Amino acid sequence: MLHGAGGGGWEWACWVRVFEAAGLRAVAPDLDPASTGLAATGLDDYLSQSRAALQALPRPRLLVGASLGGLLAAAIAPGQADALVLVNPLPPAPWAERLPAREWPERVPWGRRARLASTRDALPDADPATALFAFRHWRDESGRVMREAHAGLDLSPPDCPVLCMASGADLDVPARVTEAMAAAWGAEWRTLEGASHVGPLLGRSATGCARDVLSWLGGLRAFAAPPPICAG
Repeated sequence: MLHGAGGGGWEWACWVRVFEAAGLRAVAPDLDPASTGLAATGLDDYLSQSRAALQALPRPRLLVGASLGGLLAAAIAPGQADALVLVNPLPPAPWAERLPAREWPERVPWGRRARLASTRDALPDADPATALFAFRHWRDESGRVMREAHAGLDLSPPDCPVLCMASGADLDVPARVTEAMAAAWGAEWRTLEGASHVGPLLGRSATGCARDVLSWLGGLRAFAAPPPICAG
C-alpha cells in the first residue's frame, strides 16, 4: 500500500487492520527522501523504493496506491502486480493536464506548517482523534517530486485488473479526472460521495472502502487460492 505526498504508511492503518483480519498480509512502507536530501528527491527515488518493496513479496500481489502513491503504483504495476487499486490517484498524462494548477517550492512545508484547523478542513469526513493524529504526522514533501508528478508521466495501461476509487468531494484530484482515466483503461471504478481526498484512508468511510476492495479482490481468479498478499 503506497501512501500519498506528505504522508506515510500510517495512513493505511485502517486498511491494514481490515486486510489482516481477513487473513491477508498487508505491507505499507514509508517512502523515504533520497540521501541527498528532501529537496533533491525526485520521482525516480520513490519509484525505485516502491518497486523494490513490491518485488520483495511473493505472488499474487495486490498493489494499492493513494494520491501520489496511486501514480507510483500505476507506474510499477506492469508485469509486477496481479491486481491494482488506485484511490484518488494523481493521474498520468494526458489526464494530468486536468489537475488544478499549482506551484511547488523546493520543500513543500506540509509538516512544518501543519495546523490542526487546516487538517480538519482537509479531512471533514474524519473523526477528531484521526484528524489530530494526522496533524501530528504530516511531513514536508519534495517540490521536485510534486512538479514531476503534476507534469504527467507517460504510462502504458496496466496489464492486470484495476479498480479506481474517486472521492466526490476531492479538491486535489477531481473525481471526473479519475473516472475518465478509469474509463480509458477499462477499469472498474467507484465514486465515494462526500469523501475528501484522503477520506477513503482516514475518514469514516475508510473501513467500508477497504472491505469493498476485499470484496472486489475475492472475485479475481488470481486471488482464488489462499493466501493472497496485499503488497506495496
